[in-house]
Amino acid sequence: MSIQPDNRFVDTEPWIDDADISAPERAEMDAPGWLLTWRKFRRHKLALVSGVFLLLCYLMLPVAGFIAPYTPNERSADYLYAPPQSINLWHEGSFVGPYVYPVTAKADLVNFRWTYTTDETRPMPLEFFCEGDEYNLFGVIPSDTHLVCAPDGATLFLWGSDRLGRDVFSRILYGAQLSLTVGIIGITVSFLLGITFGAMAGYFGGKTDWIINRAIEILRSLPELPLWLALSAAVPSNWGPVAVFFIISIILGILDWPGLARAVRSKFLSLREEEYVKAAEMMGARPARVIRRHLLPNFMSHLIASATLSIPAMILGETALSFLGLGLRAPAVSWGVMLNDAQNLASIEIYWWTAIPMLPIVVVVLAFNFLGDGLRASLDPYKS
Repeated sequence: MSIQPDNRFVDTEPWIDDADISAPERAEMDAPGWLLTWRKFRRHKLALVSGVFLLLCYLMLPVAGFIAPYTPNERSADYLYAPPQSINLWHEGSFVGPYVYPVTAKADLVNFRWTYTTDETRPMPLEFFCEGDEYNLFGVIPSDTHLVCAPDGATLFLWGSDRLGRDVFSRILYGAQLSLTVGIIGITVSFLLGITFGAMAGYFGGKTDWIINRAIEILRSLPELPLWLALSAAVPSNWGPVAVFFIISIILGILDWPGLARAVRSKFLSLREEEYVKAAEMMGARPARVIRRHLLPNFMSHLIASATLSIPAMILGETALSFLGLGLRAPAVSWGVMLNDAQNLASIEIYWWTAIPMLPIVVVVLAFNFLGDGLRASLDPYKS
């Protein structure tokens, strides 16, 4: 005896008629995942602007020497603590083009400070694509061509000069090469360690999970700043700036991985019970392949957002260590090294422009945070 279905309580009509779907809606349904993510990300205007700004910053790093009017350690003995200069276009009602006024320095023996007098009767046009001190374009190509230079008899200190007569603007551009790169190297080390140990703990469980968890808890229980100081102080003082830079980057990455490892572990503990993971294991897939092909792709959105939010911490870590004199040291140029030169509060009160290196740190950290928030919201499948 066969049982016939009772269609009185069953809707046999399709829920959605294909003819009722418009062309834009069909295109939205058929669009690949990356395109849907990009459309959601574009709606976060602040994150979009931050992403464009950071992209320009990183594109500028290989050609910082071309953009900077001076090399980072080029000194002007006659212009110590020179104030910022403005670039003007008009002089006495007539268009001259980009120019600066010459300034002369004079020692104030009463207040023990340098004073500068601007001669506003002599506009001196700037020189473009001019020859200056030599630098390495893209880090390997020797060049002496600069985008803009000061004319003979004048200076071009857009953000003033420091106690040795070095241009603050040029040093900030060169300092970005180290301060922004340290975050990329540090986050690479952190992600390699965090994903590896977190995946092992979450997928294998048991004794492996217990050992890795105890190591994570020990590292997270140590006070972060004293541990940074101890590891940085262990770096030999006779090492060169490049070696110290890579060691500092690796130290920052090693100390940052426990948080990511714990997040990866918790995610893998839930994903490993899914049916597609069990099916892959029954078909003979090795653990490395299961983790690489089936588990990590489901966690990639969180990893991308975590990367953009972790890079600012790396930059701030390098800045703090260099400011305290335990990170990068002169003649290396980074934003932290520049702030180390501005520790004297009395000097900052008089020569306020020596504290300008704080501004790019604040702007870049905020941009990374805004970008990370936008990516996290765009990659979340539960947000429209």
